Amino acid sequence: MKILGILGAHRHDGLTARMLSTVLENVPAPHTTETIYLEDYDFHPDQAGKRDPVLDQLTAKLLESDVWVLAAPTYWGGLAGKMKDFLDCMRGRLVRFDHKGGTHPDRFENKHYLSITSCYAGTFENFVSGITDTSFRTIDKIMSAAGLIKINELVLPGTLFMKQIPAGKLAECKRLGSKLITKPKRDDNTLKRYIELFCMVAVMAFLTMGIQFLFHLISAGEFWVVYASFVLIFFMLLASILHFFTVVKHRRR
Repeated sequence: MKILGILGAHRHDGLTARMLSTVLENVPAPHTTETIYLEDYDFHPDQAGKRDPVLDQLTAKLLESDVWVLAAPTYWGGLAGKMKDFLDCMRGRLVRFDHKGGTHPDRFENKHYLSITSCYAGTFENFVSGITDTSFRTIDKIMSAAGLIKINELVLPGTLFMKQIPAGKLAECKRLGSKLITKPKRDDNTLKRYIELFCMVAVMAFLTMGIQFLFHLISAGEFWVVYASFVLIFFMLLASILHFFTVVKHRRR
């Protein structure tokens, strides 16, 4: 199995790069690793009838690898430009487009990926505001469209004056590196999640209507009829909205 590290940072020896190298260094033998530093490659989008030879070279590396480890800092609440530029230029190679412009997984389908990012914001600020969320969502959206399966993600907050990566974070990098070869199966627990959603709606509706009953806003005779109809109607409406925003609007075939 081959693990490919993709570094989209300005520095090849910065904190993000060190997290990436720590992950790769802990991939057990006989599995092999390689790192591509995107700053070393002068790639451009494919033009009509003319493919970029640098992208050809990078595409070959992606194809021969089983797991990708994408590492790039978060700047201004978004993915660092070099990584985003690379993924944008690879758009026509990562997916297959139909005649309506819809995207479909193609030759990279069922490969796996791990994403890494870092930010200046401290741990608490990042936890509350989710500064790095956009970077992870960008990577996840592109990888999902290409048919890749996510393994995990790593974030290193508070890097503004940081000189050394904290021991706990290094241990996390080592742990994930040692487990990269045990690739998870694609998560397909949609039915389970809808059952959990129904149970949550049922419990919250019961508590809400129980309070109404205590204050004599609902009579005992109509409680269970109103309760059952409310749960079913509310669940169907909520499930339809969630289905639209998570499946229909951003469909991944």
